[in-house]
Amino acid sequence: MQRQEMIPQDSMWRIFETLQQLRSYAKGQIIYQQGDRADLFYYVRKGRVRIFLSSESGMEKTLTVRERGNVFGEAAFFDGQPRMSSAMALTRCEIIAVDRAALLRLFGEQPDLAMHMLQYLARTVRMLSSQLDNMTFLQADRRIAQLLLEMGAHSEATPPLVHCTHEELGELAGCSRVTVSKTLDRFARLGWLETKYRAVVIKNKAALSQFATQPADGQQDEPVL
Repeated sequence: MQRQEMIPQDSMWRIFETLQQLRSYAKGQIIYQQGDRADLFYYVRKGRVRIFLSSESGMEKTLTVRERGNVFGEAAFFDGQPRMSSAMALTRCEIIAVDRAALLRLFGEQPDLAMHMLQYLARTVRMLSSQLDNMTFLQADRRIAQLLLEMGAHSEATPPLVHCTHEELGELAGCSRVTVSKTLDRFARLGWLETKYRAVVIKNKAALSQFATQPADGQQDEPVL
């Protein structure tokens, strides 16, 4: 039997652009809050969205940043439980809201979408597990390398372009802004990436991946930050 060719995930998500539930958010505006009921999930048509946790004391922890072509808020939407995180527009955003009726209609029009949603949820769980492992076992520079690779995987640009500030990377990787800056400068000197204003261009994905995954004791000539 001939194997059916799967549509790339980013292309599959564009089916949400056929929906009419377009919402605009200003920079800094909250899209949903931790504890809210989840009747919708969202597709980013334009802009960048920060997903974060808030503690009772007011401290915040960034979990991830979603850009154009990504979906977010899907976990609570599917399990019917209150939202475990909040979402805020980092830039001016155009967001398409997806409700259950619209999603069921799209499943009927494009059956492969259901499998892609399951795969996406599985990857999200894997990513969160990987972040926990990295925070526990990896040194800061390797955590930053892993994070850049994960974020770059969602980029439509060639070479991959990661939109983020040093502060945002530090929050995601669990290290200081100074550590991020020193690490990115070192990676740039090695020719692995290029830093731009609020962005990083991954120029040598293979080298960055090898560094991120090699055993810690293999880094004899690289300083621990």
